[in-house]
Amino acid sequence: MPRLLIITSTTRPGRIGTAVAEWVLTLAREHGGFDVEVADLAEIALPFLDEPDHPSEGTYIHDHTRQWSAMVDAADAFLILAAEYNRGITAPLKNALDALYAEWAGKPVGYVSYGMSSAGLRAVEMITPVAVALGMTPLPDIVTLPLREVLDPDGRLIPGERRAHGVHQLLEELRRYAEALCQLRKPAAA
Repeated sequence: MPRLLIITSTTRPGRIGTAVAEWVLTLAREHGGFDVEVADLAEIALPFLDEPDHPSEGTYIHDHTRQWSAMVDAADAFLILAAEYNRGITAPLKNALDALYAEWAGKPVGYVSYGMSSAGLRAVEMITPVAVALGMTPLPDIVTLPLREVLDPDGRLIPGERRAHGVHQLLEELRRYAEALCQLRKPAAA
């Protein structure tokens, strides 16, 4: 079974990203097409680019980088929960992407975006060229969560059936791409 790594993009205390991650994790388990793991960037707490060598070298001296490398390398597909901060990508997510190189390559990435005015789409627009530069294959369909619509008056996440259906469709596309791209990542026969 392919491995899906769901990556949170926020680290702020009290963040809505935790509720988004729990919702997406539940849907991914219901989908049943992946062995699922969540990479919570708040818990991982990667320092900002503290390795002396360029990530393309793949030589890491810090345990936190080696652990992050192993987690990303083991994944066959990624689902980034893309919060939008000030019309862009969050610093912890950009750092997590830039900390590695080859571990990302040849794998599909999908997005569930969230935010106020654009529901996170501007963040996805900034993440996508980075994903391409790292050799990932971004999927075209994005599930968006406009926070003014999906939070109840008490701040609880209520995304609704239509968005849940969208996540299931996105997971199915990720599964199909993961299986196809897995073949491309295999070493060529001698």
